Amino acid sequence: MGNACAGPSNLGGNGFFQSVTQAVWRQRPPNQDQLPAANEDNSNKGSDESNKSKGSDDCQDSAATENTAPEPVKIPNAEPMNKEGNNANKASGQKPNNLKRLTSTELESVLGRKTGNMKELYSLGRKLGQGQFGTTFFCVEKSTGKEFACKSIAKRKLTSTDDLEDVRREVHIMHHLAGHPNVIQIIGAYEDAVAIYLVMEFCAGGELFDRIIQRGHYTERKAAALARVMVGVVQACHSLGVMHRDLKPENFLFINKDEDAPLKAIDFGLSMFFKPGITHVVTSSFSFILDSLVV
Repeated sequence: MGNACAGPSNLGGNGFFQSVTQAVWRQRPPNQDQLPAANEDNSNKGSDESNKSKGSDDCQDSAATENTAPEPVKIPNAEPMNKEGNNANKASGQKPNNLKRLTSTELESVLGRKTGNMKELYSLGRKLGQGQFGTTFFCVEKSTGKEFACKSIAKRKLTSTDDLEDVRREVHIMHHLAGHPNVIQIIGAYEDAVAIYLVMEFCAGGELFDRIIQRGHYTERKAAALARVMVGVVQACHSLGVMHRDLKPENFLFINKDEDAPLKAIDFGLSMFFKPGITHVVTSSFSFILDSLVV
């Protein structure tokens, strides 16, 4: 018996090894056996070089961008504005930042002269009112028992030479207007290491503003009488070269609770001296000023 699968006749033609070789080594497509043309090789090389040059240019551009300093941003030197478009510092009453600051030596003597000790002469009582710089207290003279009002201005709130001049001017103007029946009378000015004290006559009748609220309304005749008093105060101030600059119902007090009590003008902290032909900035509470005057 012979083996029909063995023998040289089965190794040739379509024999076993040939079928295995064809299964493992597949034939390459005919077009892959050809070499690329010369112009195709050069074009590929040129594209590679262009890509390299483009990449190098991009690197150089990015490096130049990184090494170049950014342009400075210019911020306009504008003052802060509020929602209404008004100057925020002016509306809130804040002082500019370029004012000269006070030294401790300047604060030692704001009034420029030696004064007595206010607390040895008067006893301070309840608080009567509060302002931007000062607080007004009820006080009693120890020797006589007479009642007065005392405006206390803390020195720690005086931060510039302008604040110093404002206090001195207020004292000067009150002495300058002394004797007018409808202007608050100053009794004396005192100073210690902590504050400046202005002792004035006491008006127990309260503010004109509160009197208006309590009454609800005034008759035309009564309103005209009060307006005549207030205009008379303005005329007297102007005749003596003084502008009050803060006229409002809160700055007029009644001497007592009587219906026909005399009316007195107070608070000369914003007042200034003036001469004909010299103008000053209008200053007052924004609640009582015309819209056309608010710039």
